[in-house]
Amino acid sequence: MLPLLIEANELHQHIGNPNLLIIDLSSEENYQKGHIPGAINLPSSRLLCGEQPVPNKRLSATQLETLCQDIGLTEQSLVVAYDDQMGPWAGRLIWTLNIAGHQNCSMLNGQLNSWKEAGLKLDLTTSKPTPSQFSIDMNETLSMDVEEIINTLSDPHTTIWDARSPEEFSGEKVINAKKGGHIPGAQHFEWTDCLISTDNLRIKPAAELLSALEASGITPDKTIVTHCQAHRRSGLTYFVARYLGFQDIRCYDGSWFEWGNLSDTPVEK
Repeated sequence: MLPLLIEANELHQHIGNPNLLIIDLSSEENYQKGHIPGAINLPSSRLLCGEQPVPNKRLSATQLETLCQDIGLTEQSLVVAYDDQMGPWAGRLIWTLNIAGHQNCSMLNGQLNSWKEAGLKLDLTTSKPTPSQFSIDMNETLSMDVEEIINTLSDPHTTIWDARSPEEFSGEKVINAKKGGHIPGAQHFEWTDCLISTDNLRIKPAAELLSALEASGITPDKTIVTHCQAHRRSGLTYFVARYLGFQDIRCYDGSWFEWGNLSDTPVEK
C-alpha cells in the first residue's frame, strides 16, 4: 500500500510498478501540456451521475462499475489521484472508489505542482487504460441523502461540515439555488483552509488542521457529514478527514444544489 497522502518523490519511486494506476483529473488541455508518466486522463464529469434533478449526485451502481472497469481498476491497483483545481476532484475520485469498495487510493500532496517543483519528468504521451473486470462492493455508508440529513439534525453525535465560502455559508452569496444560508447546526470550515495556501497546494500539517477543525466544532469523535455546493470542494474535505484519521466521514453529495432548491428543507443564516 501507498500512504494516503503521497509525496512526489515517493510516487516517483513507484513509476513502472504494474499495479500503479495514476489518475489525472485535469482538463484535457492541461493534461496534454504535461502529466506524470503513465497517468491517464479522466474527465471529472465521469464522477457525476448526470441525472436530473441533481446531476452532481454520486454514480449509480451500474455507472460506478463501468467507471472502475474503464479506468482499468483491479483489486491490486494502487490508485494515485491529482487534479488542476487544488485537489477537490482528486478527493471526489477517492471517495467514489471507496464507495466501490477499493481502499488503496492516495492523493498526490501538492497536486502536479509538487511533481514539477521536485524537478521530475513530465510526459506528453497520452496513456490509455487497459479495461478490467472489476466488480464493485458498494459501501452505502459513505454518503447521506437529504432525508438522512434531516433525521440527523438533532443528533448530537453528528456534525455537518460545510466546506463552502463564508459568504455562501451566511447566505450572503447564493449560487444556483432558490435560497441561501446553511443547514441548521452546520459547522463551517472552508475547503481551501485545508491547504497551506492557494500557491502552495500541499495539505497543512495534521496537528494544525486538527486544532483548527476542533476550534470550528468539527471533531473526530463524531459522525462527520461534509458538503459544499455540488460535492466538488467537499471531495477534498472528505479526503482530509480520512487523512486525519476520522473514523466516520460521509458526504452529502446532493449538497447545497439540492438542499437550497427544495421548498421544505430548513435553513439557517
